[in-house]
Amino acid sequence: MKIKIEDFFKPIHVKDNFSEDDYEIVNAFINFARSLSRLTYQSIYLIDYSKKSFLFVSDNPIFLCGSTPAEVMKEGYHHYVSNVPEDDLHLLKKINDVGFDFYGKLTADDRLKYSISYDFHLKQPGSKPLLVNHKLKPLLLDNHSNPWIALCLVSMSSHPNAGNIRFKSDEDGRQFEYDLVKDIWVETPRVKLKPREKDILLFSAQGLTMDQIADRLYVSIDTVKFHKKQIFSKLKVKSITEATALAIELSLF
Repeated sequence: MKIKIEDFFKPIHVKDNFSEDDYEIVNAFINFARSLSRLTYQSIYLIDYSKKSFLFVSDNPIFLCGSTPAEVMKEGYHHYVSNVPEDDLHLLKKINDVGFDFYGKLTADDRLKYSISYDFHLKQPGSKPLLVNHKLKPLLLDNHSNPWIALCLVSMSSHPNAGNIRFKSDEDGRQFEYDLVKDIWVETPRVKLKPREKDILLFSAQGLTMDQIADRLYVSIDTVKFHKKQIFSKLKVKSITEATALAIELSLF
């Protein structure tokens, strides 16, 4: 079945008619996103679920697929239909459906506390599709606690495959992963890293070799190797790059 733009908005039920005064508040978020985009390599954009459009698109190239920010702003959600491979477009539709279903079951008080993260491919001109990570968080709700304005950060994924769908609470650290095979959300225990494991991750993120890390920590290289294996096991990853990215995503530092 061919995915249409309207399919992404079926689970969304924004019920307010927003005034010009309401959008004065939104302008503050647009200015914030514009300033933030100058400080990070990540692509940033703002979604308006009421207008079914983008309010801001940064000029960072990860999300643009060879277009300009103005062109992507004009395309809106058609940008996904044009630039996401067919299999991943169906995956995005699934993420959209189960994500809004999860969100709808949260209390009104919790709806600004959770963010969702997931991976999918974006086509790149003259190159293979790039696996990217989306982190999306509502910023403003309507009077019925439905999402109105949302912030999305786009970066290169540290995972080998698309999917990796995760909801996380910014307040209490609860996290839920979506099992695509069983078609259910599963609450996952919060991973805890020991101080030495955090040190090794931080030094690795700074580009230090295992020998250099061992010197910094006054331990043997075998001890560093042991802790790295423990880190990989706890985070269920295969590389230090994946481990560092996931540790940041899960706020483990």
